[in-house]
Amino acid sequence: MTSFLRLLSAALVFVPVPSASAQAPAHGMLLVAHGGGPAWNKQVLDLVAAVRFAGPVRVSFLMGPGASERPFQREVAALRAAGVTRVAVVPLFMSSHSEHFDQLRYLVGLRDSLDAMMLHHLHMGGIERPADRTGLTLLSALDSAPELADALAERAVALVPDRAQRALLVLGHGPNGAEDYARWMAALRPVAERVRQRAGYRLAAVELVRDDASPMVRAEAVARVREIVRWLNQVTGAPVAVVPALVATGAVSQVTLKRDLEGLPVVYAGDAVLPNLGMARWVERVAAGALAAP
Repeated sequence: MTSFLRLLSAALVFVPVPSASAQAPAHGMLLVAHGGGPAWNKQVLDLVAAVRFAGPVRVSFLMGPGASERPFQREVAALRAAGVTRVAVVPLFMSSHSEHFDQLRYLVGLRDSLDAMMLHHLHMGGIERPADRTGLTLLSALDSAPELADALAERAVALVPDRAQRALLVLGHGPNGAEDYARWMAALRPVAERVRQRAGYRLAAVELVRDDASPMVRAEAVARVREIVRWLNQVTGAPVAVVPALVATGAVSQVTLKRDLEGLPVVYAGDAVLPNLGMARWVERVAAGALAAP
């Protein structure tokens, strides 16, 4: 019997069974933002530093100096080199209905063509499609996320102490086209109502200045914003609190929108969504949800 066992042991080849963690695909995250100057980009990088995620996290920008420093294809390649097979591409944009979101759809392979101007902007920043686009999952932008509303509510609370009889205006950048404008507004209206409820304002409205549209379209958008502010002021008898629906504080919030509101009865600080830890929780939530499925 002993001799038989020795012969049997010599003939058997023991193959270790991989653990569940070894069999599971490696997950990573690529957060993509519009991009601006160093101060604007730092707000995004600080946000990413606060994100809790089990896998590697990279950041890419579509515009400005950050685009050439962190081009999309290079950040994807870095995740691949780290062993990542599935990547959650998180767009830190206000809306999923914009030309920049179309750029991301092109980069991950969800569309085969892109508007010539937007493609030119990518090439100017040295951004190309990754050679390997398998496993890239593009998520939705902020749109109607409750975390966005909560972040804007913090800004709205900080603006004025006596909010019960005041009106609030959530003021955003906006897209160029009419259909995308309608989609932005449809997403932001419930956000504005949640901000009103959480911050305790009497009324709330939302509007977009359509900053990159033609001069005529933009002028009409700004005129509408100014009419809304005057009407809200007449109804409440108090200056209107205006909160910018922008990702990070920069020239648009501190210069452009302030100029658009000049001479109106408003309370405006120009502080955008970031910094806000709730945005880190949003990143974690959407990335985890996208990668949870097998």
